Order: sequence, then structure tokens, then C-alpha cells
Amino acid sequence: SRPNGNFVSLNCSSIPESLAEAELFGYADGAFTGGRKGGSQGKIEQANHGTLFLDEIGDTTPTIQVKLLRVIQEREFRRVGGSQDIKVDVRVVAATSRPLYQMREQGKFREDLYSRLNVISLQLPALRQRRQDIPLLVQYFLRDLAQQNGASHSAREWTVQPDLLRTLQSLDWPGNVRQLRNCLESMTAMAT
Repeated sequence: SRPNGNFVSLNCSSIPESLAEAELFGYADGAFTGGRKGGSQGKIEQANHGTLFLDEIGDTTPTIQVKLLRVIQEREFRRVGGSQDIKVDVRVVAATSRPLYQMREQGKFREDLYSRLNVISLQLPALRQRRQDIPLLVQYFLRDLAQQNGASHSAREWTVQPDLLRTLQSLDWPGNVRQLRNCLESMTAMAT
């Protein structure tokens, strides 16, 4: 029922705690000095009838966790400084590199939010455990980097020599796919 809905993402670890609530829930007119007249939609409202992807959900504060729980359970929220509840129909997808199960056991992540998010759980193996994916990822990233940088047609056809590909496949990649992409971005920036 959501193929035409928005896909809105937010990296929960990349925004300061003081801005996280406004970023997620938006804010009402007059909530902040210098805020946009009429207020502003947050990511949840932008994702209405679509999907909200919360990357690094394990980095959210207890306050945000409580408010997210309300969105998932009651399908409503209130903007920062607002007085009206806003109804939403949003699918929430969350990802983390942190051990949420252990964080839940230690009281660092809300148990009720954990159970609401853990409807379908996918464990993606580290890149070092799926080295056979590296050639496809390299091909994809090279094409993407060429397009992103407005490279000439010949750059869009970049290939990696077999010995370099073997080297890339032999590395452990502790930063996983992001580290591989960054490595390729560095290589392409330095390529002649």
C-alpha cells in the first residue's frame, strides 16, 4: 500500500540531541526564536503514507525513544511546541550497528520500543563474511561515483584490474560497505 509514498531517512547519530526532536517531529509556529513562520514538518510527517528509515536507532535518547514508541503504537505525534496531535500512517524501518538486544537488557534501550521495532529482523553479515559481494559493490560504486562527479563517459566505464580486485577482497573492511565506498572514492579522485 506504500509504493508511491515517500521514503524519508534520518541518521539518528548525525544530529545533535538538541535538534533531534525538531528534526523528527517538526515544530509549531513560535516554538523557536528564528524558526520558520508557520512551523515546520518533521521527518515523520514527511513520511506519512510512506516509510521512515531511522539509521543508527541505537543512538537515540530515552526521550526520543518514548516519543517514537507513541508514533508506532498510536500512529500520532505532536510537533515541538504544538498543541494538536497529528495522525500519521507511516512504516518505520530501523537499522543499527549497536547491539540493541544487549542495550535493552542493560536498560539503555526501551524494551517496549525494541519489541515494536523487532517485528522483522534482518542480520546483515559483515563485508568480510561476504567477500563475493565485493566485485558487484565495486562496480556499483564506481558507476555511482562517476555519475555523481559528472565524469566523462569513459570514466563511467571504469574497471578494476583483477589483482586490485583480489586485494580488495582480501581486506577485512572493519567499516564494512561504507569503508569500501570511501576507499573507491579516494581511488577515483586520485586516478588519472
